[in-house]
Amino acid sequence: MGFLRLEGNTEGAANVGVILPTFCEAQNIEKLINDIESLNMNVSILVIDDSSSDGTADIVRQLQRTYDNILLLVRPGKMGLGTAIKDGFKVFMSIKNPPKYVVTMDADYSHDPKDIPRLLSAIKEGYSLIIGSRYRKGGSIINWSFLRLMISKIANQLAALVMGERIRDYTSGMRCYSMTLIRSIINDLHSQTYEIQIETIRQALMRGFNVGEIPITFVNRKKGKSKLTANEISHFLSYMLKLTLKRISGFLASREMAVSRL
Repeated sequence: MGFLRLEGNTEGAANVGVILPTFCEAQNIEKLINDIESLNMNVSILVIDDSSSDGTADIVRQLQRTYDNILLLVRPGKMGLGTAIKDGFKVFMSIKNPPKYVVTMDADYSHDPKDIPRLLSAIKEGYSLIIGSRYRKGGSIINWSFLRLMISKIANQLAALVMGERIRDYTSGMRCYSMTLIRSIINDLHSQTYEIQIETIRQALMRGFNVGEIPITFVNRKKGKSKLTANEISHFLSYMLKLTLKRISGFLASREMAVSRL
């Protein structure tokens, strides 16, 4: 698959790919990449930038002169987190030596790069998807407003009700996926924005893959503004409604079949 705007060395053979979706992260991206590099792991870092106006992509290009394991995909505009993650999956699938694992995380320092080794350690215990959970025992959130916390908790309670699984944090963006799982679900991922987090879990569970969680501390972005918009909330609620209707339809169909057998 061709990516016309993909910049960097695609001949590497990293064991781990890290996807960093960015939109105006010039204040954070250099330190974040340096911190990931300092972990001394065999990683390939993929920055997916939605044509940031603050020079984010140019900073990444400067870092490419120092590190040969950074890829940059510049997209024509702000296209949504869901499409960024899907594009990231496709990039890593398409390179000569795809990584065995792919980590997704925020580029604004809400997620601690030091949790990457913990995610990798956990996924190697027989899982195909590990979620960095803010709501599992030991996890926490720092510097969120009461309203923002309530929105997140309600979203996760709604997801748990619809999905029917004992997962504490359906909406966390810090995760580790196996490439085996990614290849299995990639053609069935259609989310545009934040609902991608629930869609990937759903597709994994439908196929019988093991999903686990480890606790993390989420710190509200130190610099810049929150990017959660009304449109993204609308996309999320629309997706949850579709799942709810599918669940009701499946329940009614099973009841009808059971009655017909009487």
